[in-house]
Amino acid sequence: MIFALIVVPVLGLFFGVHRYLWCRLVRDTTTPGSRPRRTGIVAAFVLPLITLAALLAARGGAPFPLQQALAWPGYLWLALVLYLTLALLVGEAVRAIWLRALPDREPTERTPSPTGPARGTGPQPPPPSADPSPDPALGSSPDPSPELPPTSAPTPSPGSSPTLLPPRTPALPPVATPPRRLFLAREVAAGASLAATAAVGYGTATTLRGPVVKRVTIPLAKLPRTAHGFRIAVVSDIHLGPILGRAHTRRVVETINRTRPDLVAIVGDLVDGNVTDLAPAAEPLRELRSRHGAFFVTGNHEYYSGADQWVDHVSELGIHPLENAHTELPGFDLAGINDVAGQTERAGPDYDQALGDRDPARAVVLMAHQPVTIHDTVRYGVDLQLSGHTHGGQMWPFTYIADATNPTVAGLERYGDTQLYVSRGAGTWGPPVRLGAPPDVTVVELASLRA
Repeated sequence: MIFALIVVPVLGLFFGVHRYLWCRLVRDTTTPGSRPRRTGIVAAFVLPLITLAALLAARGGAPFPLQQALAWPGYLWLALVLYLTLALLVGEAVRAIWLRALPDREPTERTPSPTGPARGTGPQPPPPSADPSPDPALGSSPDPSPELPPTSAPTPSPGSSPTLLPPRTPALPPVATPPRRLFLAREVAAGASLAATAAVGYGTATTLRGPVVKRVTIPLAKLPRTAHGFRIAVVSDIHLGPILGRAHTRRVVETINRTRPDLVAIVGDLVDGNVTDLAPAAEPLRELRSRHGAFFVTGNHEYYSGADQWVDHVSELGIHPLENAHTELPGFDLAGINDVAGQTERAGPDYDQALGDRDPARAVVLMAHQPVTIHDTVRYGVDLQLSGHTHGGQMWPFTYIADATNPTVAGLERYGDTQLYVSRGAGTWGPPVRLGAPPDVTVVELASLRA
């Protein structure tokens, strides 16, 4: 019942938006029976079905090559739907202003002018004279009517167009032009299509270029002088799957290795799929280089795919998983908790297990995928929490939604005595598009107040 209450409105919105796009991009801009109209009708049916197939293939465990074949067109079209809809809604305002300022001018039927002959009808006979019979009261005969001079053809007015038509020829109809509303509909549709395509193209190129490097210095009160300048390369939300594969992993690894970090922290959502399909894509992680190794905590997407298999596999790649556990490093402790999605498998976050037997006098850095855990983290006296999950919103205007549903959507903030840093992540979920939230790898440099 709950599933139906969620799915039915979502599908209704999905197909309702496609109906709106068909009306504005096809029905209002093409003529019935034309080739563009037929092409638009086919696209209106095929494209949403490809998107639904891409979504269902990933959830239904379809063969991985089929998932890859459907993912690119399906998810890119989903991004285009978003930006086409937004652009067309702006176009609705433009349309309303234009039609109000410049209303349609319908052609009117020509009528003879009351002040003179119509052009092209030739000379007109003079009006008949009054009755020439004598007036009995005057007793005299009327003067004979003066002889009128011969009339000549009327001289065209300076503003009139010359014509070679013989007299009394009916006026020709004006040359047919597209109605104002059709012209406006085509202009708005073309502008919206261009804007949406440019936005999605730029966002896709941003994703495929790989993450940029951000650097932030975070002072910790308990950090000893010997650990001053310790550098942690933080990466989250790599999202290996049908779209982002081995080449994406290699870009991320090369970016991290160029920073020459002391430690690598992979803060969840590494994959969207099982080990059988994605082990080749994850293989470049074996090449990560740092003085104190690489560490990993689960994100919510690991539990969708099977967290245990990925915990085992990253260990084979030389990465240390922290499942509600901590380890001692020179100058501070590094701890990690499972993602809150693990509660469905009785493997959720356990602060007591992760932090219970450590020396509270030492500084502690906690890896936790979702920033919503920060309030529990504060109660356990953690100095710094490293998180991801939000993607920074990934695609505008979802940046506003991410900001409203997370305590911190990206960057560094303080909560009591605890600081929280949230990475925008290195990959994407769904459409391979980043707009307004570029991917990043963050080098966190720890600073000692005693230095």
